[in-house]
Amino acid sequence: MPSIDEQIKLIERGTVDCISREELVKKLEKSAASGIPLRVKAGFDPTAPDLHLGHTVLLQKLKHFQDLGHDVYFLIGDFTGMIGDPTGKSETRKALTREDVARNAESYKEQVFKILDPEKTKVVFNSQWLAKLDSFAMIRLASELTVARMLEREDFKVRFREGSPISIHEFLYPLIQGYDSVAIEADVELGGTDQLFNLLMGRDLQRSRGQAPQVVLTLPLLEGLDGVNKMSKSLGNYIGITEPANDIYGKILSVSDQLMFRYYDLLSDLATEDMAVLKREMESGARHPKEIKKQLARELTARFHSEEVALQAEQNFEKVFRKGGLPDDIMERQITAIEDIWLPQLLVDVELVVSTSDGRRMIKQNAVSLDGEKVKDVNAVVKPQGEVLLKVGKLRYCKVCFQ
Repeated sequence: MPSIDEQIKLIERGTVDCISREELVKKLEKSAASGIPLRVKAGFDPTAPDLHLGHTVLLQKLKHFQDLGHDVYFLIGDFTGMIGDPTGKSETRKALTREDVARNAESYKEQVFKILDPEKTKVVFNSQWLAKLDSFAMIRLASELTVARMLEREDFKVRFREGSPISIHEFLYPLIQGYDSVAIEADVELGGTDQLFNLLMGRDLQRSRGQAPQVVLTLPLLEGLDGVNKMSKSLGNYIGITEPANDIYGKILSVSDQLMFRYYDLLSDLATEDMAVLKREMESGARHPKEIKKQLARELTARFHSEEVALQAEQNFEKVFRKGGLPDDIMERQITAIEDIWLPQLLVDVELVVSTSDGRRMIKQNAVSLDGEKVKDVNAVVKPQGEVLLKVGKLRYCKVCFQ
C-alpha cells in the first residue's frame, strides 16, 4: 500500500476542490491503521444513457480510490432523477419517468465497468432509502435549510435576480443529495465543480446527525476536441466511450498538443512522474508530440475495447493516413431507395452520425466526403444507384450499396 503522502498525491491529481485536505489525511491514516476501507461515493442521475470521456473524469478518480483499496459506491439517482436538478442551468432540467430512469440506469451500469472494477464497486439506488421517507420526515429534512442559504447557490441566485421561476421542489434536491451521504455514511464524495453546493450539503447533514463529515472532492469539466468548450454531444466535440476503436483512436490524435496533457492528467493511468518525463522529452525534442499522443490514444482505446483492438486501430490509422489507403474493416450497408436521399439523412441511416443536425454540422465543418470528394452543400442529395463511399471525419467510412 502506498504511503499516505503518495495516496494524497494520487487523489488530489486533477482535482479542483478538496474540503478538506487535513480531514482526508486523518481519514486515510485511520483507514490504514484499522484496515477498514473508506466509503467513497459519487452520485449519477441517469439523465442520458451514453457516456463520453468528460463523464469518465469522475470515474477515473473513483478508480484511483479503488486502486488504493477503498470501497466505491456508485450511486444511481433513480429517485433524484425524477425530481430534476438544474445543475447550473437557467431552467429546471426535465424530470425523467420511471421508465427513462430504469433504461438509462442499466445502460450506465454496462458502461461504467469499462473503467471501474465490478467486484469492488457497490452499485446502489437512492430510492432504497429516499422512497421510505414519509411526509413528516421530508418536512423535517426541509427545516434544516433556509431560503437565504439556498439562494447562495449560483444558479438559483441568477434565476432569482432575473425573475426566472424557481420551483419549491428544486430546493429539496440539495437536501436529498446530502441525505444520500447520510444513508451511506460516506467518508468521501466526488462530483463536478458544478455540484459543490450539493456536496457541501452532505457535510452539513452528516454533522447534524453525529456523523463525521465527508471530505468533498470536485473534478473539472473536461474540454472537448475544440479545446474551448466543455465536452458535449450537442457541440459535436466529444469522444464517446462506446464509439468504434478507430474513432476513439483518431479523435484523440486530433487534440492539440496543449490539450493532450490535460487529457493525460485527467484520464490516464500513467503516473505523474512518468507524465513529467513525457513533457520534458517533448520540450527537448527527444520525442515528437505525435508519438506521445499516440501513447495516450492507445491507452484510452484499449480501456474501452482491448489492447489488441487498440493496436489494430493504430495500424489502421497508419495505413489510412501515411499510406493513403482505406481501412480493412469498412462498414457496409444495404439501402433500398427509389428517390434521391438527402445526404444528412443518409448519414443517419448508415449510422455515421447520430442525427441530421449532426450531419449538417459535419458538412459545414468540411468533414464529409462522397466518393472521395468533399461535400460543402448541406442540401446535397445522393442518387440511389450502385455503390457510394461515404466518409465522415478522419476515420469513419461506410460503403453504401443501393438496391
